[in-house]
Amino acid sequence: MTLIVQGGKVHLVDEGRGTPTLFLHGNPDSADVWRGVIADMKGEYRCLAPDLPGFGRSEALANFDPSADGVARWVDDLVTAIGITEPLNLVVHDFGGPFGLAWAVKHPHKVRSIAVLNTVFHGSYRWHFWGRVWRTPILGELSMLLMSRFALRQEMRRGSPSLTNAQIDEAYALMSPAMKQTVLKLYRATDPAKLGDWEQRLLAVTARVPTIVVWGDLDPYISRHYADRFGARRVLHFKQWGHWMQMESPHEVADELLAFFGEHAAPMRKTG
Repeated sequence: MTLIVQGGKVHLVDEGRGTPTLFLHGNPDSADVWRGVIADMKGEYRCLAPDLPGFGRSEALANFDPSADGVARWVDDLVTAIGITEPLNLVVHDFGGPFGLAWAVKHPHKVRSIAVLNTVFHGSYRWHFWGRVWRTPILGELSMLLMSRFALRQEMRRGSPSLTNAQIDEAYALMSPAMKQTVLKLYRATDPAKLGDWEQRLLAVTARVPTIVVWGDLDPYISRHYADRFGARRVLHFKQWGHWMQMESPHEVADELLAFFGEHAAPMRKTG
């Protein structure tokens, strides 16, 4: 289905019934990255997965604000457009982390539980090689211009060795020029050094909101040690999976989320 959020069209997967559960993807992905997980969870939860603005089938916004405040505002406008009025479960990965976790910091009373998969929200983080390239003017544009199906296969399989060509090719098919520009804009606007205050505010949220971390330890972009820094009640490390664990092992991820969300199914008390 398609929604209008901040004046732009947003592609949204909306499947299942029950407690709303919002899945936020990262780069270079779309809502499709959650397909296998949603297939296992939609029997018990209403699973909502948008393409982030400028990604996949969602329109890029000319006036989009990529700051932490800006991405939090976009998620809140999305939730409002969907019509959700009860606390929801939040599942984030990669760049979906800054989007969703900034929103949770700003609106903790709207969050029932949080699940974190291979993302970063820490002031001490230093960008991986491609992050540094994409943050560099001209060099970043050149790397996007030269991006090929073969190059994406090589890089994504470095991040998650078990990904198939079909999975990677599906992502490549949605890499429009507008999406590539969105990626550059996000990387250039996101400075981990400015997340110090946000990181502390998130820890105040996760101290009250049930949080689980499901981490693929083969991730070459984000050290496994960051998994232990979200203040989560449960941290699970999987040595055989990488950055895109939800595509490599969707059933395993879904099982962990179903178990954790089921444990914390009682309505959360408002915290702000």
